[in-house]
Amino acid sequence: MARRPESARPTYKIGSFGALGRALSHRDAQLFFGASLISWTGLWVHRIAVSWLAWEMTRSALWVGMAAFSDLAPAVVFSPIAGAVADRMDRVRLTMLSQAVIACEAALVAGMVASGHISIGLLLALEAMSGTAASFSQPARQSLMPGLVPRTDLPAAVACNSLCYNVARFIGPAIAGPLIALGGVVPAVLLNCLAYVIACATMPLLRVEAAQRRGHASEGSVWAEAIAGFRYAGRHPGIGPLLLFAAIAAVLMRGVQEILPPFIERLFLRGPDGLALLTACIGVGALIAGLWVANRGRMAGATALAVGAVGVQAVATVGFVATGAFPFALLCAAVMGGAGSVHGISTQTLVQNAADPAMRGRVLSLWGLITRACPALGALALGSLGEVFGLRLPTILAMGAALLVLAWGLRRLSAMRGVLEERREAPAAAR
Repeated sequence: MARRPESARPTYKIGSFGALGRALSHRDAQLFFGASLISWTGLWVHRIAVSWLAWEMTRSALWVGMAAFSDLAPAVVFSPIAGAVADRMDRVRLTMLSQAVIACEAALVAGMVASGHISIGLLLALEAMSGTAASFSQPARQSLMPGLVPRTDLPAAVACNSLCYNVARFIGPAIAGPLIALGGVVPAVLLNCLAYVIACATMPLLRVEAAQRRGHASEGSVWAEAIAGFRYAGRHPGIGPLLLFAAIAAVLMRGVQEILPPFIERLFLRGPDGLALLTACIGVGALIAGLWVANRGRMAGATALAVGAVGVQAVATVGFVATGAFPFALLCAAVMGGAGSVHGISTQTLVQNAADPAMRGRVLSLWGLITRACPALGALALGSLGEVFGLRLPTILAMGAALLVLAWGLRRLSAMRGVLEERREAPAAAR
């Protein structure tokens, strides 16, 4: 296909306040993003509560890493299948069912903690159940976005989705710290249960076209369609390299944010209040950076942002673990959150822009696999190494490896940019 001149390429406003305002002016978008903000706030409260509970029960960075791993790792097995399921069944119903399972899991955790019947093994099993449900929820929810807003507002909706997540990452810890300090883990986990019940109740209110509720009629087995999703992404000259880059970077860098309690207590001698403050700073940085990405108002340059943000995050993480000064650590945490937000919003927007609509659920399930399974693997590795070598050295070595990955991404930048930033039909061989 001939390359169109610069002036003829479509212009996507991915984030002036006008574009965000237009995206949020639609009734269904208001319901969808309002429910997202509520559920993700509950999720962050729950994550902090479970992380702190695992630390209190074991005093082991390894077990805290295992708690994060149990929640996030099911994506390795289930995300590809979930993407195929999301492309062939009613996405609204699939989202409702998965959210209901998450609410039930939170109720079970709270009940067992309150009754004194919780153990670290049972906690890990329950978190794995919640992680499995979340693996199905993610591609189903995100595949609904083109049915909530007009095509011209889709990039702004993608940015808004990420902004909701990062607003929740600020609000959740701000609630979790005082709540855990005053009432313990149980009220915090019950809050997550309530949040997901509310989110589940809003889904039937959405008025989504039938064509957007379901990707396509069944064409074969779920396994065959899941494999087709892998094949499509792997052969795509932009999506494949970008997702591979994001996956390796997530394994190396995101583990730090998944096991913060050992860092808080061992490096900075702080308790739940310090954990909440640190996590809130990550959220503030993510929110500010997310608004900046949204306000750029163009797709051009998004690939460079997705790649370059990894370098910023690696340097900030080295600063975070190298210092014993908590105020400086808070500043580094804000930069970590900001760089992660730039990388995540840019990557997801590029993938949404470049993916074939019939493959959207499966491609987004791979992004979900990266955002859930790769941090879990990183958390498990970092927690294990932290028990032997301390937390600083393994983290610094991981950030050095991340900078090597950055160099690889920069070499591929030009080739990825050409196919990701312009809407193009996928090659026939990739379908």
